[in-house]
Amino acid sequence: MRHLTQLALRRIAPPGRTQGRWFFEGMLAAGLGLGGLAVLVLLFWVLSPYPDQGATGALRIAADLWLLAHGCELVRHDTLYGGTAPVGLTPLLLAAFPVWLLHRAVRVTLRPDPQDAEWAAAPGEAFAVARWICAGYLLTGAAATAFATPADLAPGLLSTALQLPLFAALVTVVSAWTLSGVSPWTPPAGWRATRWAESFTAERLAGAGRAALGGAAACCGVGALLAAGALLLHASSAQGTLVALSGDWSGRLAVLLLGCALAPNAAVWGAAYGLGPGFTLGGGSVLSPLAVSGDPVPPPFPLLAGLPHGTPDGALLWCTAAVPLAGILVTAGLVARWAVPVPGERGTAAGWWGTALTALLAAAGAGLLLGWLGTLSGGPLGAGELAQFGPHGWLTGAVAAGWALVALPVAWGFRLLRLHQPRLVLAELLGRERPGERKPAPRKPRLSRRGGERRQRRRWRRRRRAEPVPEWHATDARLTRWSALRKNSGELVSRMDDHG
Repeated sequence: MRHLTQLALRRIAPPGRTQGRWFFEGMLAAGLGLGGLAVLVLLFWVLSPYPDQGATGALRIAADLWLLAHGCELVRHDTLYGGTAPVGLTPLLLAAFPVWLLHRAVRVTLRPDPQDAEWAAAPGEAFAVARWICAGYLLTGAAATAFATPADLAPGLLSTALQLPLFAALVTVVSAWTLSGVSPWTPPAGWRATRWAESFTAERLAGAGRAALGGAAACCGVGALLAAGALLLHASSAQGTLVALSGDWSGRLAVLLLGCALAPNAAVWGAAYGLGPGFTLGGGSVLSPLAVSGDPVPPPFPLLAGLPHGTPDGALLWCTAAVPLAGILVTAGLVARWAVPVPGERGTAAGWWGTALTALLAAAGAGLLLGWLGTLSGGPLGAGELAQFGPHGWLTGAVAAGWALVALPVAWGFRLLRLHQPRLVLAELLGRERPGERKPAPRKPRLSRRGGERRQRRRWRRRRRAEPVPEWHATDARLTRWSALRKNSGELVSRMDDHG
């Protein structure tokens, strides 16, 4: 009741002002991202003994980093050979910052604080909110692109025109979908009645998405452990590279921060290496756990000091196998959890084919996600041998989807474990009687209702005759009760012998 009263008393904002508020939230998200990077870059510009182009150049570098975080490609004009060199390697930790800001803008609009309830949008307006926030974000992005274009390190206009709207639209639509629960695509009426619509339900797509996300996260997590272990084994080499790159402490701090921003890239590289396709260091070279081709010479950077110099063998090879194993187990476990939400409950459990379809969708989703991450984690660092640097996105995604297909039989096994107790699974598979469980005796067919009632009465009489007589009805107990009654009644009650 209190909630209804608040809804009745609150002031409803006019539609024009509401849309303007949504547009401003998009501009605010872009401004916060640009402002955060600008503060960081200006801090290093103040501490650095090499001011270069002044504060304006530092602010343009901040705008370049902001665009690079969205997957946009930068172009360097002042190269040694006089041409241009593209820079397309996206620091994934920087990309997480605009993702969070855009998600926050959508969340604040759809689920505001109680004091801002008049600006709240209905769930049906979620994608209109996403469009307005995306428009405000892109307007600020266009201004940042125009500001950074005259610099020596300028954003590529074609790449920015493609990547920035795609990034903003994808994040806002997914955020609006998850926060409102409304699907961005409404199928036509004819589609809803088909068998395909019954198979690809929203619940199945959500379960497959969670399984794909979990499998990709497991692969990247084990890949991060591989990268961290390799870096620890070559810690002295990484320290020497850090000292050689910069002689003052401000420069070394900047290199360390760049290494932190590229740490998620190292995790994706480790996942690509463990899955099998590996990555390239330019010049047509390939580093994978099964083969090393070309003569890869990595650029001097601390994170690259732990790269393998050959194919691993023995325990190291088995360590790389942990990447696909973790992805398979996590994907299969999440699919089985979707298939059997309540352990031991068959009424709400999905069948074998429903579990298989969910596992196939999860495999496709994991492949797409790891392929997209592989594409973002690599990219060109020049026009020569470094034109391709990092994992091949399409190859990493295809191999990841192939490994995720192995999760199908594992998901079936996990589903069986959730449906039954583990100690009874073997007995059910072998078709034997469960321990402690009696098979019901076969019933004879009833000839008629009247004949069945007669047999039931005869069976009841036989059970009564076969049952032992309770002590209450025994002769001694009856005599004792009668004597006590006769004594208390003052001889008014005759003896038991008189009544037989």
